[in-house]
Amino acid sequence: MAGARQAQQWLLTLLPAFPVLLLVLRLWQLSRQDMSTMLLLVQYVSPLGLLSALLIALVWAFPVVVLAFGVLGRLLRLSAPDRFDPERSLLASGTARTPGWVISAAVALGALTWQLRFLPSLLMLGLWLLALRTRYLHPDQPTRILVVTVALPVAAAVLAYSVLAPAIWTAVQEGELSTAALLAVPPAATLLLTGPIPGWIAPALTHGLAFTVAAVLPVVMGAVFLRVPLLPIAAIEVDPKKAAEAPVSDAVPSPPDRAGLEVVLGSLITVTDTSTIVLDQSGRVRFLPNGQVESQVLCPQAAQVPYSLVSVRGWPVEETALDWMMPRRQMVDPDVRCEGRLPGAG
Repeated sequence: MAGARQAQQWLLTLLPAFPVLLLVLRLWQLSRQDMSTMLLLVQYVSPLGLLSALLIALVWAFPVVVLAFGVLGRLLRLSAPDRFDPERSLLASGTARTPGWVISAAVALGALTWQLRFLPSLLMLGLWLLALRTRYLHPDQPTRILVVTVALPVAAAVLAYSVLAPAIWTAVQEGELSTAALLAVPPAATLLLTGPIPGWIAPALTHGLAFTVAAVLPVVMGAVFLRVPLLPIAAIEVDPKKAAEAPVSDAVPSPPDRAGLEVVLGSLITVTDTSTIVLDQSGRVRFLPNGQVESQVLCPQAAQVPYSLVSVRGWPVEETALDWMMPRRQMVDPDVRCEGRLPGAG
């Protein structure tokens, strides 16, 4: 009894610390391991902006956790019921306490946030959960069990292959074997775990896989989040020869001399009453007097270059359903200042 409760207490203690650790590591990386720069970022970077970036970047992880541990826990309960003790096993405790609507929400969220190449895996996990749940709740209804554990996976596999077959062939021809495997293997694998496994191996296998997922997933989440931009990229046109505060004059101002202008490209930290603070591309913090700033423009984030050439009926395998549902930004010619060049320069 004490084992599962102590594990839950430690988990609830450490779980809130993980996002904080990710945010600190991201700021440490952004500051190029300079403590003064990091403290400056902590002072000015919005906590809401950090949490928003964290949520958008890692929203896919919630379905992974719920579905993976849900499958393993239900497989343990069905295969070795005598070893399924919610008071001693954290995996069993989580399975017994997770309501069905959480599983449904995880499947729906995964359908929206997972890339197309991972959707066959989502289908596989969802059918496994449904089959294991049906066998546990309705052991005296063989017809229902046959439909859910055999007929439904076979029908889903046939439908999936009828849609994915051209993409699988294209992936094989292009040498994208990982993409081909992600599209081809899960539909056929839906028949593998629709029932119990030998009871003597179930505890070791399920707990071993659970520990593996728990160890690998935080590393993957950290690697993904460390690539997420936290500050807006701006190109600032600066005249170093210009005084920070120009003298007041009644004369008509003359056109600015563009010969001495430079473009500072970097992450915009904040704008104070006296300075515009920028973290340039070399990792150096620059305090630009506001009187020297001629203009500034927000540079949009560069679109990620697609790795895969495979698509399913026009849907690239690296895009999510949300990417298709959300309105896309209108393509415009990029501002030359975002390339570090002055307007009109050759």
